Amino acid sequence: MDAARLSDDALRERIARMFWFHSIALRPGVVTPGLKSREHLAAEEEAIFSAVRLRGTSVLDIGAWNGAFSLAAERRGAARVLATDHYVWNHPQFQARPTIELVREETGARFELLDLDPTAITPEIGVFDVVLFLGVFYHLFDPIAVMQRVRQVTGGVLLIETYQDALDQARPMMVFYPGATLAGDATNWWGPNPPLMLHLLLELGFERIEYRPHPVLGVERGIYAAFLPGAVERLGGLFDPPWIGLTHPR
Repeated sequence: MDAARLSDDALRERIARMFWFHSIALRPGVVTPGLKSREHLAAEEEAIFSAVRLRGTSVLDIGAWNGAFSLAAERRGAARVLATDHYVWNHPQFQARPTIELVREETGARFELLDLDPTAITPEIGVFDVVLFLGVFYHLFDPIAVMQRVRQVTGGVLLIETYQDALDQARPMMVFYPGATLAGDATNWWGPNPPLMLHLLLELGFERIEYRPHPVLGVERGIYAAFLPGAVERLGGLFDPPWIGLTHPR
């Protein structure tokens, strides 16, 4: 039976058989039981997307999981959204590919899906006005090599959300977490500090970098908006506090 024709109870039963990281309203009164609450996601969405004007843009969502930010970008006016993931879409526990497909079916979203690991990104997938790199950086064993790939497909602004460490250090640095030493998760590898992110993004050719702490978790996690030359005039949003201009202190 097509998901759109399921009764609310049957849809809830289907949802309950799946693993959810994002809490997404599929219908009035039917919300996926994500590890991130709707309130948490709403605060993240507002913080991240306050940095950019999305209407009419193309958006690439790297590490889309269940699709909350792909859906949000589309609803905020993006003309095209491509959601990519690989690890959680194919993981035997998470099996997240059917979840994002269900989100599309139930919400009527048009965003596209592409099974693609960040380490395999190439310009063949296209160049996008806005690239979302949310909760991905610190899960990469070699994040700098992947950032070089991400830069190749970024045509305007790169939005990053990441775990952070070494916040008391003025020098650019990252902390390495061997094994499962960070939060018991063996896929957590690195904790960069803001100076590291600033100088890495400058080395990659971004010109203006804005930073703010996470709206729920504070400085434990940071949000960065990195604009290529000329892109802030075309795509930039409002950078009121708590946004901090790393390249142009206000």
